[in-house]
Amino acid sequence: MMSDIQQARQAVLAMGVKLVETGLVIGTWGNISVRVGDKIVITPSGANYATLTPEDLPVVDLATGTWEGPKPSSEQGLHLAVYRERADINAVIHVHSPHASTMAAARRELPPILDDIAQMIGPSVRVADYALPSTKKIVRKTMQALKGRMAAIMANHGAICLGRSLDEALLCCQVLEKGCKAFIEAEFLGGAKELGKFEAWVMHQVFIRKYSKQWEK
Repeated sequence: MMSDIQQARQAVLAMGVKLVETGLVIGTWGNISVRVGDKIVITPSGANYATLTPEDLPVVDLATGTWEGPKPSSEQGLHLAVYRERADINAVIHVHSPHASTMAAARRELPPILDDIAQMIGPSVRVADYALPSTKKIVRKTMQALKGRMAAIMANHGAICLGRSLDEALLCCQVLEKGCKAFIEAEFLGGAKELGKFEAWVMHQVFIRKYSKQWEK
């Protein structure tokens, strides 16, 4: 968890630029936040990462949802719900990356077909039922899909990835995108073959516990 608002703003802004450069976000789609004590720093509504300055990033009170600065992302309700329910999470990234979006359009759950999916995200990546963006329903459905997981696919929308740090949330996005691509392509080779549910669960538990100190720094 970051301890300084200005440091958090700079980190979120740098991450936004990185997401665009790596193709995980296109244009102004997607949003990013980090926890800073009892507040969060989040990207503003309609963020153009290329032109933002640190002062353009709103600071939102975790308890009340009130903010200082520009209007926060329209998905701030989802970010707040994650932080309120998941004390272990300090960063949230919402993306519309190409292969995750394909899975979202097909409403296909991503099974644990690769070790790193199981380790990083969990025994599967669920699909949250469709709901209109920025509504209480999309928050509720997405939180259900995130239970016991570090990521979820959002039907006909995109994906959300969590982390104990901003870097871990980025890695989660990258692992999810790679996994979605591998799954789609494996379907053309006779179908993707998944790991056993128990093995996948064990790998995730080992990752969470073994690397917790590293990512909490």
